[in-house]
Amino acid sequence: MKFSQAKAGRVFVIRLEDGEIVHEVLERFAREEGIRAAHVMVVGGVDRGSRLVVGPREGRAAKIEPMAHTLEDVCEAAGTGTIFPDEDGNPMLHLHMACGRQDKTVTGCSRAGVKVWQILEAVITELVGCNAVRRLEPSLGFKLLQP
Repeated sequence: MKFSQAKAGRVFVIRLEDGEIVHEVLERFAREEGIRAAHVMVVGGVDRGSRLVVGPREGRAAKIEPMAHTLEDVCEAAGTGTIFPDEDGNPMLHLHMACGRQDKTVTGCSRAGVKVWQILEAVITELVGCNAVRRLEPSLGFKLLQP
């Protein structure tokens, strides 16, 4: 386990609108507001055609091959995640969402492109005094949090 400590800073209440792509809007907002690190919670609706990363094809394969799932219809959604910068200082959202309709739910990472249906509410709590960064882990092929 690796860790660092931070304090809560500013809190932002945001309404994303129909058709917006969740990770694009929240990363742009973080950049514009100078948010380096944050906790994010979302709730609302996501549109058909939204894509979630739903896991590696094989859990312990030498080469990780992500799987994506495309939502077939509008879904209710709730999610939680973090924003930390990559090595170049760009805010990166890591947000997992549960998206469901009636008796079917899919859970995954929003990076593949989740589109808002009508509204999605977000609360961003800034973390101050935190120097954590996401750095590329070559053996895995994606950026890992380095607290």
